[in-house]
Amino acid sequence: MARKKKNELPSGNIRIQVYDYTDTAGKKHYKSFTAPTKQEARYLAAQWKARKAEKRSGRITLFDAVSRYIDAKAGVLSPSTIRGYVRMQNNQLKEIGELYLDELDSTKVQIWISDLSKKLSPKTVRNVYGLFSATVDMFAPDLHLKVTLPEKKRPELYCPSDDDLKQLLSVIAGTELEIAVLLAAFGPMRRGEICALEASDIKGNKVSVTKSMVPGPDRQWHIKQPKTYSSYRVIEYPEFVVQKIKGRTGRIIRLDPDGVSNRFKVAIRKAGLPHFRFHDLRHYAASIMHAIGVPDQYILQRGGWASDNVMKSVYRNAIDIETVRQNKKINEHFDKIACDIV
Repeated sequence: MARKKKNELPSGNIRIQVYDYTDTAGKKHYKSFTAPTKQEARYLAAQWKARKAEKRSGRITLFDAVSRYIDAKAGVLSPSTIRGYVRMQNNQLKEIGELYLDELDSTKVQIWISDLSKKLSPKTVRNVYGLFSATVDMFAPDLHLKVTLPEKKRPELYCPSDDDLKQLLSVIAGTELEIAVLLAAFGPMRRGEICALEASDIKGNKVSVTKSMVPGPDRQWHIKQPKTYSSYRVIEYPEFVVQKIKGRTGRIIRLDPDGVSNRFKVAIRKAGLPHFRFHDLRHYAASIMHAIGVPDQYILQRGGWASDNVMKSVYRNAIDIETVRQNKKINEHFDKIACDIV
């Protein structure tokens, strides 16, 4: 009968134990490592001891630092923002996340950014880098990186016209989607704000916007306070919009934001309109207000935009029909000048 080796298990593998810690009762705890040979088991133990030593020295990987950043900010971030951060951490930040913070330098980060830029939009790359830089600022504030980000691209947005809106409303008359479209196009309210709206938020013609329905890390919809102070607002609607809501109790519409978007896509196709998003109804509202001479400050207030820059760069879209009218007015003026000269 073969003699049993020291630390040999019935399976034939070798197990060795390494001291881990002593608890408050004075009991010592050990970490076990099992491998086919003693040499392999010792190698596994040595790896574990090295990682433990690194943690004690304060070295952490970028991936772990992002986790800590998200945990630290959990109390002040919306569920949808946290969900987006976790998604970026597990996808775009996964590979570079294996590096320790003290291993990062401008060259490594630039190569990572360049690789991301080959397959992602400039906006997405900038969002990912925003999470990266915020994490580095928190856990490695002395690390100074020089990185070139991809140039911003102006979004190709279609802004629906008055005729588009009339055509759409004729198709969805009498449905919950009609109410959602009216609140977005004549408010303008956001998709999540509409889905969270309750009858108690409406007094006469005035709608109080104090909450929004957003996706959480658990992939469920949650009703939360708005992300920015500017999103809190009171919107006075035309009488015909309020009449569509009268008599409803509880939540004004029973759809969640995805349900609104899905039904909206179907309605757009049925109406034979060019493709545009539900969110583009806010573009319509802002563009109409700008075209009829509403001051920027009031447009900001009514739409709940945080800054004038955001509104001007994204929402002040020239509607095609209005562009034709203005061009006609301009050219008629110049024609009169030409006639006077002649």
